Amino acid sequence: MGIEIKTVGVIGAGQMGSGIAHVCSLAGFNVRLNDLSEERINAGLATITGNMARQVAKGAITDTDRQAALDRIKPALGYDDLSTCDIVIEAATENEEVKRKIFTNLCPSLRPDAMVATNTSSISITRLAASTDRPEKFIGIHFMNPVPVMQLVELIRGIATDDPTYESAKEFIGKLGKTATASEDFPAFIVNRILLPMINEAIYTLYEGVGSVDAIDTAMRLGANHPMGPLQLADFIGLDTCLSIMQVLYEGLADSKYRPCPLLVKYVEAGWLGRKTKRGFYDYRGEHPVPTR
Repeated sequence: MGIEIKTVGVIGAGQMGSGIAHVCSLAGFNVRLNDLSEERINAGLATITGNMARQVAKGAITDTDRQAALDRIKPALGYDDLSTCDIVIEAATENEEVKRKIFTNLCPSLRPDAMVATNTSSISITRLAASTDRPEKFIGIHFMNPVPVMQLVELIRGIATDDPTYESAKEFIGKLGKTATASEDFPAFIVNRILLPMINEAIYTLYEGVGSVDAIDTAMRLGANHPMGPLQLADFIGLDTCLSIMQVLYEGLADSKYRPCPLLVKYVEAGWLGRKTKRGFYDYRGEHPVPTR
């Protein structure tokens, strides 16, 4: 039998971590939210508060639900504050070295039976598990962005992940009202293995002058019935994250078809990372987004 999850730790209060904390607290779980500083935690809590207020305005939840959920989220200023958690989900930046360091420092603060999960969108679960003292209790739980809206969660077992850990994670996802799909531990798993090469190809299409930003996004919205164009989606994901995933695919599968587009590299080097920096394939500094090429 796996562990019964009642208290969830979340490391990282950014876009993904705040979203994970949001859905966990609404589902009735106690949440401990951690980040590098109290300021970052408070910023994450402010994001959650604003997003829940929008849910109330739309009639998706009641104000009573909102207040009860917010009361279940407590800041965790250090890893010792995660010692009561049944599972801790890491949602830090998509960088393997950063994640491995987190797990190495985290594990001594946890109960021996506590599960550890990563929200990585591309990095090997087996390699990350090796940086912990409990690879059998380690699993990939990849939420989609934005977490409160997206239905799917990818579950990825490392080579050592045991059955009770997988079953506990699957049950946990069900209690969040989301659908779990199982992926093998290959670079970028299922969704990003398919999605990111498409985005990268769209960037190559722009790079080679086949079409403008507007033409490419309009073509895919109206010609393929996509809800948003691939360049708009790249800005939403974050161009740095897109580049990190493409690098994992390129290095992990050793196939030239996954080579990151030089234009993507250039935008990241310029600090034009998409919506979060107000510049990417679109400029978001005005009233309406404007294509940058």
